Amino acid sequence: MIVKFFELKKKDLKKNRYFLLYGNNKGLIEETIKNCLNPILSNNVYHYEENQILNDIETFKEDISSQSFFENDRLIIINRSTDKICNLCEEIIEKNLKDISIIFVSENLEKKSKLRSFFEKNNNTICIPFYEDNHQTLSMIVQNHLKKLNINLSQQIINIIVERARGDRINLNNELLKISNYSLSKKKINSDDILKLTNLAENHHVSDLVDNSLAKNKSKTLNILNESNFNSEDCIYILRTFLIKLKRLLKIKGSLEINNNLEKVISTYKPPIFWKEKEIVKQQIKAWKYNNIKDLIIKTNRLELEVKKNPSSSIFLVTNFILEKTLQTNN
Repeated sequence: MIVKFFELKKKDLKKNRYFLLYGNNKGLIEETIKNCLNPILSNNVYHYEENQILNDIETFKEDISSQSFFENDRLIIINRSTDKICNLCEEIIEKNLKDISIIFVSENLEKKSKLRSFFEKNNNTICIPFYEDNHQTLSMIVQNHLKKLNINLSQQIINIIVERARGDRINLNNELLKISNYSLSKKKINSDDILKLTNLAENHHVSDLVDNSLAKNKSKTLNILNESNFNSEDCIYILRTFLIKLKRLLKIKGSLEINNNLEKVISTYKPPIFWKEKEIVKQQIKAWKYNNIKDLIIKTNRLELEVKKNPSSSIFLVTNFILEKTLQTNN
């Protein structure tokens, strides 16, 4: 059945345990899983890629069918799902396995998609489309966030924050996180403070630093580190920028397995890659293998937790991380 994401709270999620989340709004999909589905369905979460499953279907079937003495329930998330997994999906749902919930996550699916059609027509499944946010929606998110922090800003400044997020909810959440962290150490925040904070993504520093590190441009990375005056507040944002760019890189690598035309994959990527970034993205693709990117995403998440626990060591930890990944040769 088709359900709007804001209607999920009205549904008995324990009764409907099979979900298809599709669309270009990756940020809203992540928020929905984290804030709505995950807490209700299970804290025991297992992530799979469609290719990983299709390469060894029998092992996957055994994994989800086996009972665990330590876990009463499990949530399976299958990323980058396409019509290729539709037959297996129907088979699993027909068996109605106990204590298992499954979320299939897809990019934009056409109306003729078998997977989409199956979830839309089946009363025991939930199909949720996630369309791209418009400027008004993102603006409301900013206004609500600022209201919680008791910060009053003009609509012009709010528009700047939205524009610098490039229409991406994940980017926007990173901008809002910076504002939240900054507000903890300062009682009053004005427009100048916001412009300085959000300008961090626009200027020479963080974005260029991460791009050149991932492209393994050693001299440029070292120059940016030497010229920049990062503080402990910047460290979380640097790591979040790493995560955004690593996830983009992982997605591009995955697309290249289906379509080996690099120019086409980059030109059709959503959200769009700006022309200034295209060359360095190509360098990053050459520098990293798919599995190494996945490992680095895990390491980046772990480092973020460590930085939050040890803020006094954050600059040292993040600087070492950047140098290690830039100078690393066997990827």
